[in-house]
This record gives sequence, C-alpha cells and structure tokens, in this order.
Amino acid sequence: MEVLTTEYFGLFVIICLGFILGSIRIKGISLDISAIIFVALVFGHFGITMPSIIGKLGLVLFIYTIGMQAGPGFFESFQKQGRNLAVLATIIVGSGAIVTLAAFYLTGIEMPVAIGLLTGALTSTPGLAAAIDATSSPLASIGYGIAYPFGVIGVILFVRLYPKIVKADIKKAEKEYEKINESGFPEIKSKTFRVENENVNGKSISDLRIRSMTKAVISRILHQGEAVVPSPEAILFKGDLVKAVGTEDALRRFRLLIGRETDEEIPLHKSYEVQSILVTNKEAVNQSLGTFNLWTNYQATVTRLRRSGIDIAPSPSMRLHLGDKLTVACSRENMKQVMRIFGNDDKKLSDTDFFPVAAGIVLGILVGKFSLSFGNMSFNLGLTGGILAVAMILSRIGRTGPVIWSMSGAATQFLRQIGLMFFLAEVGTQAGAQLVDTYSEYGYQLFLIGGAITLLPMILAVIAARFMKNMDILTLLGGITGSMTSTPGLAAVDPMTKTNAPAIAYATVYPVAMVLLIIFTQLLSLF
Repeated sequence: MEVLTTEYFGLFVIICLGFILGSIRIKGISLDISAIIFVALVFGHFGITMPSIIGKLGLVLFIYTIGMQAGPGFFESFQKQGRNLAVLATIIVGSGAIVTLAAFYLTGIEMPVAIGLLTGALTSTPGLAAAIDATSSPLASIGYGIAYPFGVIGVILFVRLYPKIVKADIKKAEKEYEKINESGFPEIKSKTFRVENENVNGKSISDLRIRSMTKAVISRILHQGEAVVPSPEAILFKGDLVKAVGTEDALRRFRLLIGRETDEEIPLHKSYEVQSILVTNKEAVNQSLGTFNLWTNYQATVTRLRRSGIDIAPSPSMRLHLGDKLTVACSRENMKQVMRIFGNDDKKLSDTDFFPVAAGIVLGILVGKFSLSFGNMSFNLGLTGGILAVAMILSRIGRTGPVIWSMSGAATQFLRQIGLMFFLAEVGTQAGAQLVDTYSEYGYQLFLIGGAITLLPMILAVIAARFMKNMDILTLLGGITGSMTSTPGLAAVDPMTKTNAPAIAYATVYPVAMVLLIIFTQLLSLF
C-alpha cells in the first residue's frame, strides 16, 4: 500500500505497533516503549525508513528533558557516586578497547575497521568522528555500521533482562534510593510543647531567636485557653502551649529551650487558617523566601515546603522552584494576598512555555560544537553531550530574568515521551535498512566481534559493581547506559522505575565515557 511509504503514517504505525508489542509480558518481562525500536528494525528491513530529522528532533527533546530531570540532583550525585561511576565507565570503555585490540591481533582485521567496531558497539557517533579523524580512513564507518545495530539492541536487552536474571527487587531498590535521597532532607514533623523553662517566661519569640536557635517554626500558640497568632512579638508565658514544626533534631532543640512535649492539641484561631499553596508565579521562582517579608506584610508563616515529594524545613534563604508546595499559616483576610504572590494556579503547571525549551536546545547545540584541542587530539561534547550539559545547568539555575528554565513534571514527561518515540523509530528503521546488506557483505565474524565488544564490558561492569559500596541496581543500570553512551539503553531503563536514579547516573557518567572513548580511539590508532 502506498500509504505505508508515507513517512508520517509509517512513523505512527511503528509507534502503535511498538506499544502493542511492548505491552506483552512473558514471565514478567516486557519491553515497554523500547519495543518501538524492534518494530522499526522490521520496517527498515522492508525499505520503510524515517528521515534523519525525525531522529534528531526526538534525540534533542529526549536528552534535553533528561537533563532537566537529572540536573537538580546531578551535583549531589556526583559527590556521592561520581567515583564509582567513573570507575564503571573506565571498566566498560577500557575493556571494550582491549577486546578491540585482541580482535585486531587474532583475526587480522584492519585497525580502522576495528576502531569503528568499538565506536559502533558503544553507539557513539562522536566516537566515530574521532575514529575517522584519528585513522584518516573511511573503513571506520564500515565497522561502526556493522556493530551499531547490536550495540543498540544488545544494551536494551541487557538492561531489561539483567534485573530479571539476578532477580533484583526494583521496588525495594526504589525505596532504598528514596530513603538515601531523603536523608539530606529529614522528615518534617509537628509537635505541641508546654512552656516550662523559667528563662523563656515573659519573653517574645524574636527575643528568644527560636528559628535561628532551634531551626523549628512556631505555627500556633495557646495562651489562657485562646489561640494566639505566632508573631515575632508574641510573648510566651509559663503554661502556654506551643505547636512547632521542624525536623526531629530541630524539635529536640525546641524541647530543650521551651519545655516538655504534650499530646494536647491547639485549635486554630477563628480568624486563622492553614493552606497549601503552589508556587506557579514566575516572579516568585528562584526568589528566596526571606525576600517576600511574609510576616511583616501579611503576618504569614511558611511552616513547611514540599518539593519533588520531599518535605523540607523552610528557611529565609531557601530559593523557590516552580511547582513547590508551601504550607502557609495566616489570617483568612491575608491568605488571598499570599496566594496571589506565589500563584497557586495548578493549570499553569500543565502549560508549557516553549521559548526556554527552544533556547536551551539552541545553546546545547552550540556548546556541543565547541571543540577543545590537545596537541593532535580534539574533543567536543557533540550534540547529545552539549544539550545534556546545558539542560542540567539551566535546570540548576532555574530562572534567568523573566525566563523560567525549569519545567513542570507533566510537561517534562510529555516531551520526553514524544522525543523518545521519534528517536527510537528513526534509529531502528535506519539500522534495519542496513542490517541484512551488511551481513551479506562482511559475514558473521565482524558481527560477533561487535557483539563481544558490546556484551563483555557490561558483564565485567556488573561483576565490578558488586564490590562497589552503595551501587544500587538503578544507579548501575543508568551507569551502564551512560558508559555505553546509549540513549536507547537509557530509554529502556527509564520506564522501569519512578525515580530519577538511572537518569542522574547516566548524566553523571556520560561525559566521562565520551572523553575515555576518544582517548582510547586515539591510542588504538597508533597500532
């Protein structure tokens, strides 16, 4: 049928069939969205290919949103896992180079072809560019073309099957990861205390410097049976009940300052209310809480802040992110004014401003093209690395003037899915179009060498990971895909978990793997 050769029709047929195939589960194993690439391979074999612009468009959207997702946690992750992930990348790229060198000596293939096999097995287009530059031979692209299809498929199958083979408990790994992630943000609690300390009696909250001394926030006061607004000028008297909000450690210090804990409850003052307010106003994003002078202007107190599912104790210096949820206590009359300051419009979270997305991608492409030269060697981040680096930096910055770089979770997820589907469809059809012809011309030997370069380093990596402290299965899978510079591999891992662990590990290790691959490519060209 002629309609099948229409590119946009074929694209969405591949996506539909991919989702159908991905939903099939065999003994608990399914391919999910990564099944699109296998459908695309079949379409490519029968001559239905997608134009490269579809793949490039999908790639930049997918990588940009991954960077946006991973950026806020990247620097903390690098401090915690950077060393382990760098070791993982060295093992994968280094062992791949050793297998390549062994194949050169044992089979007699030409070194440019062998180097091309290495870059194809690790699915690295920048690596191929470095290989062609180092060898001054077009044979590198032949090796790349032979190894690339299995480099894509092999990583996907490995990361999907490995957790099943070792019977890894993904849900347990998610809980452990979230527990470690939340350790930097202890649980926020609220407790009621009775004023018993003689040194506190008759003094105001500001005189006692309670926030700076204990890091806790007073949300309510009960004096002589009447709820009192907890202003800085409010006086504490012996016998008063005080409700405080903070971490366990903050509440422990509060107890030492004020008095013992009690189970009694303090009712809300009749003119007082507590509400959750969403930060959706662009003017409030990236501003510190202290700049709003909430108490001076509105007699309002922020008792807690919820970000990415984690409750955080607020402080005047804390900068707000788009989508933060603030728990605010103030009078009913002033609550509307406070809501207006922060936005509290959940519809805005579902809206997507495409200017920051387009501008961020433009910056990423430009950064990726910038090259650094070291003697005869040159290095650039390439399209993927440039966009990934810029997206992580911009997500960390959050806002520049009127431009909000950070995105809502719904917008990030939608653009990531669109990009991923387009990318897998194009990559699969292009690989499928060459698979049979390449095999007919070069036989099975080079395919086996490429397969060995893909699989053996990943096997060594999972063995080495068992000796690495705190290397959980989610970080390991993200580290493997990043070390293999495999975006489709990350695409296969991403649906397996609700956490950002694989994406953060991928973003952490990817630049390291890129540098190592270029260095080993240059070294192999000397043989």
